[in-house]
Amino acid sequence: MGIIVDTNFFIDVERKRLNIEHLDQFANYGDTFIAAVTISELLVGVHLAPNIETRILRSSFVENIIQNIPALEFDENVARSYAELYAYCLKPKGANVHDLQIAATALAHGFYVMTSNKDDFKKIPGVKVICP
Repeated sequence: MGIIVDTNFFIDVERKRLNIEHLDQFANYGDTFIAAVTISELLVGVHLAPNIETRILRSSFVENIIQNIPALEFDENVARSYAELYAYCLKPKGANVHDLQIAATALAHGFYVMTSNKDDFKKIPGVKVICP
């Protein structure tokens, strides 16, 4: 058992809407991970910072996450899970491809997705979602 933390959670922490200690309340779900695509999404936020000060702060924040929370690879098992979810969502369901990759990572490992935006995952079958 474990949890995959969605990118939205970290965005909410950075914007002071949530506290990183919220992760502690989910310790009984097992180890905490991020999907590989989450690293990419967080780094895009660094590159899109509106000014150098924000970019430096975001970069430090993101690098701390990358160093302290293990990432699960987008491997063959995740790719298989992703293909099934993507095909399902091609029917007009409106799921974001990055959310599908996070969901596929969770499904392939039998983990939960912890997110502050449950709506992003509600249309994806089989995903177990928990919220801070």
